[in-house]
Amino acid sequence: MKKGIWYALGAYMIWGLFPFYWKMLAGVPALQVLGHRIFWSFLTLVIILILTRQWRTIRATLNRRILIIYSVAAVLIAVNWLTYVWAVGAGLIIETSLGYFINPLFSVLLGVIFLRERLRPLQWLPIGLAALGVIYLTFAYGALPWVALTLAISFGFYGLVKKNAPLDSLPGLTLETGLLFVPAVGFLLYSEFTNTGAFLHISPVLNLMLAGAGLVTSIPLLLFASAAHRIPLTTIGVLQYVNPTIQFLLGTLVYKEPFDQHRLIGFGMVWVALILFALEGLLKRPKPAPSVA
Repeated sequence: MKKGIWYALGAYMIWGLFPFYWKMLAGVPALQVLGHRIFWSFLTLVIILILTRQWRTIRATLNRRILIIYSVAAVLIAVNWLTYVWAVGAGLIIETSLGYFINPLFSVLLGVIFLRERLRPLQWLPIGLAALGVIYLTFAYGALPWVALTLAISFGFYGLVKKNAPLDSLPGLTLETGLLFVPAVGFLLYSEFTNTGAFLHISPVLNLMLAGAGLVTSIPLLLFASAAHRIPLTTIGVLQYVNPTIQFLLGTLVYKEPFDQHRLIGFGMVWVALILFALEGLLKRPKPAPSVA
């Protein structure tokens, strides 16, 4: 149990610290960063699959249905990764944190719509309050917080697709990056032939960071997969807020992104919504039956 908590904390802390990594690559076009993230992630995951002898899992179960499921998942995760990398480079770390604060409530809403899950009356209150927070930010700034919404929606639908996906996390992610591998390589080659490619044309440190994108992507995912097998889903649900909290603190305290009164009100609505949702879940959790002596 304790080991699982440490695995989960490790995964969420690494994800929370991602802005440091992608910010250093802000001079590289986001599409090229995405291409390298896919390319090196796929190679890294293939090596891990071979070492753990899970390669046969994909070969044994591969069929048209699985290809469709993981193709959709691949497109969603690519949109999520691209939006996040671009937003960090553009100085929108606070807005990315908003996306991952909203995501759990959006995932609950998807469960109601697509999986016919039922919400208790009080559970609708935080969902409505979070929506009001987004609406308030939209009117306050005259535009939708599209980065936050894109991250929440893409990752929410990604989770929905993966909920009933037949493969385990490691073979599944390998297949997803494998499906994106050829387009990524094609784009990176095109960039090189048009003299716009960054790899091997920038500093050695940044070249290593592009190549290291595979490890940076794979390590937290493997930690998360290990945690999911060891600790309850409710514990994971609480710990997931470590990620956007760290991102928010980095955006405000380290990178000094603006956070005025309007943002405080909008974010405050979302934070209160999350607290209400968590409290409602704790109050409605069934009590363990008394043990019989």
